[in-house]
Amino acid sequence: MMPRRNIIWCLAVVGALVLVLGALLYRVSLPDAVGELPKSEYPVRGIDISAHNGVVDFQAVRASGMEFVLVKATEGNGFKDSRFVDNVREARRAGLKVGAYHFFRFDASGVTQAINFMHSIRGRKLDLPAVVDLEEWTNPSSVPDDTVAARLDDMLRHLRCNGYDVLIYTNKDGYERFVKGRFSDYPLWLCSFSRIDESEDWVLWQYSHRGEVSGVDGHVDMNVFRGDSVAWNEMCLKWLGETQ
Repeated sequence: MMPRRNIIWCLAVVGALVLVLGALLYRVSLPDAVGELPKSEYPVRGIDISAHNGVVDFQAVRASGMEFVLVKATEGNGFKDSRFVDNVREARRAGLKVGAYHFFRFDASGVTQAINFMHSIRGRKLDLPAVVDLEEWTNPSSVPDDTVAARLDDMLRHLRCNGYDVLIYTNKDGYERFVKGRFSDYPLWLCSFSRIDESEDWVLWQYSHRGEVSGVDGHVDMNVFRGDSVAWNEMCLKWLGETQ
């Protein structure tokens, strides 16, 4: 007969696997209620990717009408995305505007996360701000909100002190929980599958996790810029000046 402590350990492992699988299935099954956005309203479009998207044909992505791509660089204190260097190089070669993002961990120091991120992006020519991806998905729920906000503040300040313009990515829940009223001086990249309140001061909108774009196998995250092509070019020139 299996010892009691082994049974408890097995149950804990099974429980953890169920939670992870549930989170993944939830993310995959998220509805895209907003549908496809009219290009007349949002002419500037782009995608965000990481190693899980595999090898991307960025020439085909550009030919499909995408103008920018945000590429995962790092996560937490030490993780580095295995395709970051290749993705940045090939995306720039295709003529896309390129940015990098870091997935923020609630349970890690903000300063050490900033150092990890900067280690990957320092010296690389990027067109868009350094993005801090703030979301509850896969993060521990046990970390107090004030602690998360303090660590986020540490990371944002450290990036700025080292000369980086910074953009915060989050969804509606993360915005209400951590960002609103705390970090209003940072531009916002907001994820929402329904129409966003125009009173919110967002710059980029991720409106779908289930987009289909030539050059990318499977679904990919879809984004739009808040403004026309003229405003986009002006914004890119501003960002480029602040990140060099």
